Amino acid sequence: MPPVRTLLVSDLHLGQRPGHDVLRRPAALERLLAALDGVDRLVLLGDVVELALRRHRRDPLNAAAPVLRAIGERMGPSREIVLVPGNHDWVMVRHWALERGAQLGLSDAVPRDATESLTAVTAELRPAVVRVSYPGFWVRDDVWATHGHYLDRHLIPESTFGLPRGRLARGRAGDAGSARVIDYELPRRGRGTSSEGLFGELLERPLAVVLEHLAELTRYGSRLLRHVNLTSVTARALDFQVRRAAVPAMVETTTRLGIDARSVVFGHVHRLGPRDERSGALRRADWAPASGGPRVYNTGSWVYEPMLLDGVDPPHPYWPGGAVLVDDDAEPRALALLDDLSGDELRGSTPGTRR
Repeated sequence: MPPVRTLLVSDLHLGQRPGHDVLRRPAALERLLAALDGVDRLVLLGDVVELALRRHRRDPLNAAAPVLRAIGERMGPSREIVLVPGNHDWVMVRHWALERGAQLGLSDAVPRDATESLTAVTAELRPAVVRVSYPGFWVRDDVWATHGHYLDRHLIPESTFGLPRGRLARGRAGDAGSARVIDYELPRRGRGTSSEGLFGELLERPLAVVLEHLAELTRYGSRLLRHVNLTSVTARALDFQVRRAAVPAMVETTTRLGIDARSVVFGHVHRLGPRDERSGALRRADWAPASGGPRVYNTGSWVYEPMLLDGVDPPHPYWPGGAVLVDDDAEPRALALLDDLSGDELRGSTPGTRR
């Protein structure tokens, strides 16, 4: 078979808020479209459309549509887009995954008409060849990619803001193949439905929900954080949490699921890596914390978080525009596609796209 060059991007969160989902800014979208010109396949690795924050008035699918159409048109009918849902767009595959039960595998093909929202998103990505895979996708025989939200099961509270926990529901810590994929899905039963609302979420995972909503509120206070010089403190605290909790939890997840991969690519934590240390990234060793475990890569995000980024300049580990490139024979490589754009170019109250 001819070589396949794959670009993986994650956490676009289209429809979140103008000025945060940067791909609705023309300059950012043009950078991504330019990066697509040299690849054979694009993997959208979860949280593509913001379908979890139901309190926002804007219809996220309508807000996302121009960006999705631009991506599909640039890929064209001869190239492939693989959509792998994450926790913020899990509603697109929720019923399908739970119905699969114990038969749910590591990289199952999902019918594009599994839900109305999945049908709508995949339709906007035409004329590209679109397929949906969940919960992961084998980019190569030795490279597995997933959004990464399963790692939350190994944290207390069950959230990306958590600290390591010792046990999963099934199996002892560290046992290879001790968990099934459905074991990671079942605790999510009911989430993401409009009927349960915030009260239902609080009953299911109270501490995680409280922390997530506090984090959301602090974003609105980002100007105050900048004036008292707390943005750098926040970034360092998150780096410590990624190093000591999130990355090891991702390796633990792959071990429990018995994934035989040399490399694992994930998103979810919005932290591009590994990158050269001079850019302020974590040390490469921090991305493979388990002896004999897979090499771990993170795609970063396409979200401008004022709490982390106001008053700073790239390169920065949480700067939007991250991607991971996978060639046929080379080690995956983290890319920063927006480091030449300033915060003023990425923010803005008037979203738009260039067609």
